[in-house]
Amino acid sequence: MTESADIIVIGGGIAGVSAAYELAAEPSSVLLLEAEDQLAYHSTGRSAAMFILNYGPPSVRALTAAGRMFFQTPPEGFCEHPLVGPRGILAVARTGQEGGIEAFVAEGEGVEAISPEAALAKVPLLRREYLAATAYEADAREIDVHALHSGYVQGLKARGGRIVTKARVQGLERRAAGWIVETTAGPFTAPVVVDAAGAWADEVAALAGLEPLGLVPKRRTAIIVDGPGEACDSSAWPVVADIGDNTWYFKPEAGGKLMVSPGDETPVPPCDIRPDELDIAVTVERFEQAMDLPVRRVEHSWAGLRTFAPDGTLVIGWDPRAEGFFWLAGQGGYGIQTAPAAARLAAALICRNPVLRENQGAGLDAAVLAPGRLIGSIS
Repeated sequence: MTESADIIVIGGGIAGVSAAYELAAEPSSVLLLEAEDQLAYHSTGRSAAMFILNYGPPSVRALTAAGRMFFQTPPEGFCEHPLVGPRGILAVARTGQEGGIEAFVAEGEGVEAISPEAALAKVPLLRREYLAATAYEADAREIDVHALHSGYVQGLKARGGRIVTKARVQGLERRAAGWIVETTAGPFTAPVVVDAAGAWADEVAALAGLEPLGLVPKRRTAIIVDGPGEACDSSAWPVVADIGDNTWYFKPEAGGKLMVSPGDETPVPPCDIRPDELDIAVTVERFEQAMDLPVRRVEHSWAGLRTFAPDGTLVIGWDPRAEGFFWLAGQGGYGIQTAPAAARLAAALICRNPVLRENQGAGLDAAVLAPGRLIGSIS
């Protein structure tokens, strides 16, 4: 027997669950399909997300700003604890890279240049000789990714939406009544399919007979190391990010630990990604160059996939080549912080709502995100 719905969302990461949650608020039945046996297994579940207004291209910044109130004041009953907490970001530059700090200050909102001495007051274990220029964004916030994703999942269920795991899509066919979605959990049908499959979004589209948009998954590595312990309380440190070419960053974690990343963006096929040993070694090397804190052991390491469109901007909109096929993909490294606004924009477009509410924040034109801009550009 084929189960039917008004809208099928493919993908149980933050993009899929947030869109399904918003769509379930409309007078429509929503079914979410996830290939794995648990939601958020890949990119979302491996994210160390921050809410950063000054991160990404203009379209990303507009979506981030449009979702700010959701993070600060989520819907009643959405979560038991705040979704964001104070953290801040300290950007650092070595000699010859001062221009990066100047640009960050000039182009950013709420960013101020500070002296290296002021930076050392915030993070005393930074090496003074490493700091040619520094800047600080005080309003950056740390996102509770688990609380955000769980809030969307529970809210979706409360609104009558259904979730099916272990439902890997194996076929997509458009018929008169809508899409037939063949999965490992059986067939499903709906007039509208939302492709929120993350690194697999182009592969899902191929099952529907559509040429790819050129989405590229890129590996991002992270490790957990010991902080300074009793010698120096790191719990209130900001995120520290190098603004140069060999980027790296670290942020405090629970229990006095530090999460460190080399900022790698290595193109890879969509897969259950694992960290590369060389990337782990590079991470340690870059961290120790900047910090007077030797890494005596790597407690844990992992990697996630961040999937980018060719122009680095999210893909949100109807595919003009296939009736009822909607893209919500290409979130890159911005998927968590843009989720509230991106999901509401997607729901508004899918439900043909002529008023895009706050989702066009900062003058964002939805056409900038439409998949049509990429069609035919991939050889």
